[in-house]
Amino acid sequence: MNKIYSKIESINGSVITVKAEDVSYGELAEIETRFGKSLAEVNAIKGDTVSLQVFAGGRGVSTGDHIKFLGHRMEVSFSENLLGRIFNGSGDPRDKGPALADNLVNIGGPSVNPSKRIMARRMIRTGIPMIDMFNTLVVSQKLPIFSISGEPYNQLLARIAMQAEVDVIVLGGMGLKYDDYLYFKNTLENGGALSKTVMFMHTAADPTVECMKIPDMSLAVAEQFALQGKDVLVLLTDMTNFADAMKEIAITQEQVPSNRGYPGDLYSQLASRYEKAVDFADAGSVTILAVTTMPGDDVTHPVPDNTGYITEGQYYLKGGRIEPFGSLSRLKQNVNGDTRDDHRALMDGMIRLYSAYKDTLEKKSMGFMMSAWDEKLLKYGVMFEKEMMDLSKNIPLEDALDLGWKILSECFDKQETGIKSELIEKHWPVK
Repeated sequence: MNKIYSKIESINGSVITVKAEDVSYGELAEIETRFGKSLAEVNAIKGDTVSLQVFAGGRGVSTGDHIKFLGHRMEVSFSENLLGRIFNGSGDPRDKGPALADNLVNIGGPSVNPSKRIMARRMIRTGIPMIDMFNTLVVSQKLPIFSISGEPYNQLLARIAMQAEVDVIVLGGMGLKYDDYLYFKNTLENGGALSKTVMFMHTAADPTVECMKIPDMSLAVAEQFALQGKDVLVLLTDMTNFADAMKEIAITQEQVPSNRGYPGDLYSQLASRYEKAVDFADAGSVTILAVTTMPGDDVTHPVPDNTGYITEGQYYLKGGRIEPFGSLSRLKQNVNGDTRDDHRALMDGMIRLYSAYKDTLEKKSMGFMMSAWDEKLLKYGVMFEKEMMDLSKNIPLEDALDLGWKILSECFDKQETGIKSELIEKHWPVK
């Protein structure tokens, strides 16, 4: 029988303390207040003094309320019934559907044993040329999307959710505006992708502690689907909001702050989530694509700075486009040698010419006279941005490669591209 405690020692915001024995870190408790029952989680233990983070906040909690420890960590229901459903950070339905309480699994467990993993060697097709062709997303990869506020990163995630060739999408939203939540819901519903999607959504109006649970719930569900042999893509937005929620709770607990007020274990907290990406040797896979907003476009901010040491590259979203020079998928070389014989050469050649176009733009802005080669580069750059960098594109990789050759043939002579002769003879469009 679970012990019930009826004396709360202190209430500090959403953190309460109680004298208790035989409880463990991360254990759930139930608080019975005059407004009803609320969950809380143990987040610090010092002797017999236990601190708990109240999910619904400290408002309405009094020192005489009853606390019952439940004897287990937070759990989430797992079954095929999750598909097409939307939940909040406590695992309760947000879509007015029935609550699920069958086959409960713990969240926030350890990452997969390396002996069960295999090397990343398969691509995930998204239909977006700037990803598939230039910075291929690879199964079991962990990649952030570095962005600033105002960029269409949620729109990009929604498009990837609709177009990615995977079995299951798990979408986790943290600190979302309600409009963004409705955008995801309506877009996936109208696009027909909701039937293969599970959504865990935390809005800015929800309790802070629920924000911290979104990645763990999303990844716990993704891992269970992967163990059933499914390829799962986890989309998270926004990991900076997740880190800010950690900071808020750490300040409430009067922890000694680290860089810019974030807790000292920020790196470990981020890594423990990203390292859940895996390709099982005898089952499915989990791939993670997570938005990380950079306050003030500052890549040295603690959240993107720590993230860069954990992940395998990054996508830079700037001006509504995936920036080709800042973006890097470090695992793309594992797969783009097996897609088509011209993939690597065409990718490198087009980016090299786009870099020359940027130099020509700078010369033009300073009033230099444009040569015939400069004019070709200017024409090429406009076509490249319009046809290849547009994130609304939805075309297969092979069509994107053919489109790349078409752009080159309309702007340059064969010998001006710097691509191998045998590839040019094989793929150059016939006019």
